[in-house]
Amino acid sequence: MRKRNSEIAADLENRLSWLSELGADFLTAGRASLPSFAEIEAQVLSCRLCSLSRLRTHSVPGEGNKRTEIVFVGEAPGRDEDLQGRPFVGRAGQLLTKIIEAMKFKREEVYITNVVKCRPPENRTPNPDEVKTCSPYLAAQIELIAPRVIVTLGKVPTDYFVPGRASMGERRGRFFEYKGIQVMPTYHPAYVIRNEGNKEIKRMVWDDMQQVMKFLGKK
Repeated sequence: MRKRNSEIAADLENRLSWLSELGADFLTAGRASLPSFAEIEAQVLSCRLCSLSRLRTHSVPGEGNKRTEIVFVGEAPGRDEDLQGRPFVGRAGQLLTKIIEAMKFKREEVYITNVVKCRPPENRTPNPDEVKTCSPYLAAQIELIAPRVIVTLGKVPTDYFVPGRASMGERRGRFFEYKGIQVMPTYHPAYVIRNEGNKEIKRMVWDDMQQVMKFLGKK
């Protein structure tokens, strides 16, 4: 069941207050509603709230259809994404595009982003402080898009939307709920590539996406 508007507003206010405390006052100053996408993207591009900003070439807000019914969320930009300022444009991104097309969508019809908007050094996993600092941007993006489904690609976004001690293997392939939005955890395309010879992993990812397609009436 979807949360009432008052509950959603209270939850978002808590997240925006966190950014305000860190200096991102654009999100809260004199506002009774969400910032626009343009405001969020501008703040992400100029953000200096954590140490990752000192190492980046570009921050990566995300891209795609802001009125979509499906959002794909990864953990953080990699080398190619940092260089181009776009999400999922390297090998993993090419695989994600193929998955999206197999799901009967075009890449430009969905929205693609990450929990953390700047590349961690050597593509390491974002640490909890980096996730905490950056995730309010993602929360605001999700509130503005209001998709029907969020596909979490790997452990970091899955831990954000579906917190708990369960492993990815235990969580993938099952729908969870985030503010009335269905969340489908699955393996990150980079993990699929690293295990390229493992047909079972490919099968599991496709099974997960078929469930999403069925929910959205694409199957």
